[in-house]
Amino acid sequence: MHCRIIGMWGGFPKKNAACTGFLIQENDFSLLLDCGSGVVPLMQNYIDLNQLHHVLLSHYHYDHFSDLGVLLFSRLVNTQLKRTNQVLQIYGPDDELIRSRVEEVSFSAFKAYTEDSKLTIGPFQITFKKNQHPVEAYAIKIESSDKRLVFTSDTSFTEELIDFCQGVDLLVTECSLYDGMNGAQAGHMNAKEAGILAHRSQAKKVILSHLPHYGELNELLVTAKQEGNKNIRLAEAGLMIEV
Repeated sequence: MHCRIIGMWGGFPKKNAACTGFLIQENDFSLLLDCGSGVVPLMQNYIDLNQLHHVLLSHYHYDHFSDLGVLLFSRLVNTQLKRTNQVLQIYGPDDELIRSRVEEVSFSAFKAYTEDSKLTIGPFQITFKKNQHPVEAYAIKIESSDKRLVFTSDTSFTEELIDFCQGVDLLVTECSLYDGMNGAQAGHMNAKEAGILAHRSQAKKVILSHLPHYGELNELLVTAKQEGNKNIRLAEAGLMIEV
């Protein structure tokens, strides 16, 4: 299994960049994890859109799902052009509006999940943990063979999240704020909390994502590493991580 970072900005994308999106692949199978602003054009540097058939959404804030619409219509157009005949399957928290938007487009389908769901998508087994966030949002664990990846999505820090991430091969954690900033009400973590999560979960590799648009980003990295886990790096567009 490997993880390709498509985008990692919180809120809105920087110039020629994208918000949250990760391409998870094993052999010839591909799963897109979140589909924020700017993900679809940049993702095409790494995969033909007609080869992607599964999209897993953590929640419905725009920086995590706003490119879903263009992805759906790419499938519609490409089926009309007979470039593919496979359905684009969207997985996400149950939402009547999202479901209707997906299912009104030919060659697309929606499947809801909850915190208790256990999904098998291709070679991946997927489980969920409900987050502390203003809208319904989930941390997502993806397992294949003996490898495990956790994507925290957007959340404030909780002890339960440490258990969910325990011993994973790759932890992709949100890191929206600098040390000393309190993100509890907004449902986000600061760098110190991300570092605590990385250390106490004993994650083998850690990526800081959902990055802020201000300040010196390297300060996030320094702060997080001070909590004890040294195998941490900032997300970079295009970076591929072997899990």
